[in-house]
Amino acid sequence: MLTLTTILIPLGLLIWLAWRGVSVLILAPVMALLASAMAREPLLASLTEVFMPATGGFITAYFLLFLLGAVFGRIMEDSGAARRIADGIVRALGADQAIPAVVLSCAILTYGGVSLFVVAFAVYPLAMALFRSADLPRRLIPAAIALGAFTFTMTALPGTPAIQNAIPMPYFGTTAFAAPGLGVIAALIMAGLGLLWLTTRARRLRAQGEGFLHLTSSEDNSAPAPIRKPLRFWLAFLPIAAVLA
Repeated sequence: MLTLTTILIPLGLLIWLAWRGVSVLILAPVMALLASAMAREPLLASLTEVFMPATGGFITAYFLLFLLGAVFGRIMEDSGAARRIADGIVRALGADQAIPAVVLSCAILTYGGVSLFVVAFAVYPLAMALFRSADLPRRLIPAAIALGAFTFTMTALPGTPAIQNAIPMPYFGTTAFAAPGLGVIAALIMAGLGLLWLTTRARRLRAQGEGFLHLTSSEDNSAPAPIRKPLRFWLAFLPIAAVLA
């Protein structure tokens, strides 16, 4: 119980303080020190021999992925490709289906084996354009991406290639398709309740007069500049197809 407490309290404080706007660059080492103190471990040694090597390993493994993902997202946004795809989806499904479209896009990509980090960067500019076209509050975009990429396709659907599904296999002697019935039921519950919450929340915010451009005074409240020459839909989708390939 003490070990669990030393994990949950610093993690909970990190989430809450980050949500309140404190920089994670400051919070991470401070919360690591708090966890070390609660575990009665040497503070300096915990930072230099545990925290920093783990941080360095994470940066080594994911820095290029984050960098290239950010560049990809910027290209999709500035070229107008994301907005062109979003307009096509909105016309096909209707403006009210922007949230399910984002969730479905993330689910298809992650269930197909694309890293959730890549999916988050690839879908974000598309989600921004979709929410702008549908005039939905953009603060719901992270929740829509998380529902599609980080939930039922990562932990529940049978056969998912996510590492969370692969880690238990050698220990339990199972395959990626273990317990398919329970997995499908769990996935339906996750997706259904998540979409219900998102759509309900969007309706409430719209009823309060909040749309995509309902921003704080420190943000740009202007509409996006029109695209000089709209791209063909297949050409706009080509970068995402290249990532998948």
